[in-house]
Amino acid sequence: MCLSAKQPANRQTRRVNNTNGKLLLTCREYESMLREEITMTTSVNPSDPRVKRTRQLLLQAFIALVEERHNLHSISVQEVAERATVNRATFYDHFEDKYALLQCWMHQKHHQILASQFSASSTLQLSTLRQLIRSVFDLLALFRSYLKPADRQYEPLFENVLQQELNALLLRWLKQVPSEVPLQEEVGETTAQVISWAILGPAAQWSRGDQTVSAGEMTQRVLSVVVASFSLVTTVA
Repeated sequence: MCLSAKQPANRQTRRVNNTNGKLLLTCREYESMLREEITMTTSVNPSDPRVKRTRQLLLQAFIALVEERHNLHSISVQEVAERATVNRATFYDHFEDKYALLQCWMHQKHHQILASQFSASSTLQLSTLRQLIRSVFDLLALFRSYLKPADRQYEPLFENVLQQELNALLLRWLKQVPSEVPLQEEVGETTAQVISWAILGPAAQWSRGDQTVSAGEMTQRVLSVVVASFSLVTTVA
């Protein structure tokens, strides 16, 4: 289940999934966020089981078509709707277009990957940062190995969604750091945003190149910069 994709382009959305009990947001936080965002952007009731079921059917239909076609560009809204056994009007009740559905699917995939590696009890440490950075390098390398030439238009979307998930995880870690002086909310948000891009940028550039430097070596290079950035607000050990 993900948030409605029918919303202004400049709104950043967060998705959460339950993966073996591992969450980036609690269920209560998720439900609150879900009601707020969907109520503001669409007429469907996010608490209605039929809405949840229809949205999941559309996502499952899209995933099945991707697995069959091994590409994204050839899949149409009509095909997704038919596979989900709903009409086009119902599709547009839930998603603005195919790109919004793709964005929702990517959020789910990224979240599942991160949630499988970092439990709700994970904290900001040198080891977790190293693991997070390496996972981003591995994920981008894997994505590019499957990328078809006609699907390169989706690269920015893939990277932006990944950055949003990184940002959410880093911000959660920052909020959990014990401190005598509470971290100001705007400072925490800015720090998480800057560092998420500091991780994603080198990883994206590396994945597009010839990868003569190993992912492990790149991880260490990025880690040193990230730790130095965090030192402005907290100590990472």
